Amino acid sequence: MKTRFILLYIFYVLLFLFYPGDSYYFHIFAYNRDLFEKPTTVSEIKLHPIPYLKSPVVPEVTAEGVYIVDLPSFTPLYEKRAQEKFLPASTNKIMTALVASDVYLPDDVVQVKNIVTIGQTMGLVENERISVENLLYGTLIHSGNDAAQALADNYGTDLFVTLMNEKAKKLGMAHTLYKNPAGLDDFGQYTSPFDLALAARELLKNKFLRKVVSIKEITIADENFEQFHKLTNVNKLLGEVHGVGGLKTGYTENAGENLVSFYKKNGHEFIIVIVKSADRFEDTKNVVQWINEAVGYTDYSSNQSFSTAGT
Repeated sequence: MKTRFILLYIFYVLLFLFYPGDSYYFHIFAYNRDLFEKPTTVSEIKLHPIPYLKSPVVPEVTAEGVYIVDLPSFTPLYEKRAQEKFLPASTNKIMTALVASDVYLPDDVVQVKNIVTIGQTMGLVENERISVENLLYGTLIHSGNDAAQALADNYGTDLFVTLMNEKAKKLGMAHTLYKNPAGLDDFGQYTSPFDLALAARELLKNKFLRKVVSIKEITIADENFEQFHKLTNVNKLLGEVHGVGGLKTGYTENAGENLVSFYKKNGHEFIIVIVKSADRFEDTKNVVQWINEAVGYTDYSSNQSFSTAGT
């Protein structure tokens, strides 16, 4: 008798819950197809080919700091004192260009307020009105200290440098502190090979800046076509070493020779950072040769291995 009563009780409870009228639970289960249907789309995961070294041979360089990395996977291939602090010199201008791209539009026109004559300059004149785009050419191609300073001056130099440091922190550049936009030696200013690779990776995401650093020579003008500036890329490897797409040089007597390079071979992309070198261009050429000979790839999407070397 007791069992029969329990069964009747359960029957009426279920009838109340799922009777096809205004039952809340019936509507949930009968009309909410998401509860029953499997997802119709599956997100694709893109697997980048993973680099590996085919031999224990390391590149021959004079540089005190080195960081060589496969760009898509950001897998390091070789490093030397990569997290240690060095003077950045004009590699500062990588971050100057990034911040300028954040705070200006390319066709914004700014006025040259302060004439910089120290080190490499593009020859800006006082009160010259020139587009941000052309100042970026001057900053990245010709490594003009006056161009970098003009970009900072028109926003407020102190605030601009603050933004440089904030962006560096955002990118994970834990061993970098900027003091000026041009990279002139300044007490307490430093960076590391690894941090420079992070900054370079960010610059290469910007299609315009990526194009700018690859330009070997260009002539630009001010707003009224009264002042013309012929700019030549300081990176001597452009046009000399196939696959080098430029990026940024840097030099002061205290910093030594610095060079951050973008290199592409058979569809594979690399960032090469050379810091405090006796010969940055020769070092980079040696690294390029080493990449071509020593680096192979495993493509997990097709389970194939292949080399960067051409056939």
